[in-house]
Amino acid sequence: MTSKVTYLGDLRAESTHIKSNNTFLTDAPLDNNGKGEAFSPTDTVATGLASCMLTVMGIKARNMNVDMSGTTAEVTKTMASEPRRISKIEIVIDFPFSANDKTKKILEHTAKTCPVHYSLHPDIKKDVIFNWH
Repeated sequence: MTSKVTYLGDLRAESTHIKSNNTFLTDAPLDNNGKGEAFSPTDTVATGLASCMLTVMGIKARNMNVDMSGTTAEVTKTMASEPRRISKIEIVIDFPFSANDKTKKILEHTAKTCPVHYSLHPDIKKDVIFNWH
């Protein structure tokens, strides 16, 4: 088992990672009858894409002796209706370091081939911007 999700009532759920016992809450968003006091389930999907991209880039960067510490990703999720679903995920990745063209190309390709990227429905538009400093 990977995780256990418990419905707490009032449109809130608590997710527990079995191996670590770490938890996080989700709420229904304001535009769908909720309070929006925590990530919505669809927020976690969009955020999961960015987290996956940073993680696989971090693995590749470590193998290349590149320190990616401090790299951030800003995520914007857009919803569609009928059916209600994620229609677009925009991610802006900011690297606090400069890199040569080869390193940039490798890391950018690695991000766009992460497991979550491949797992999302192809109708979800994924716009990713890489900002190198």
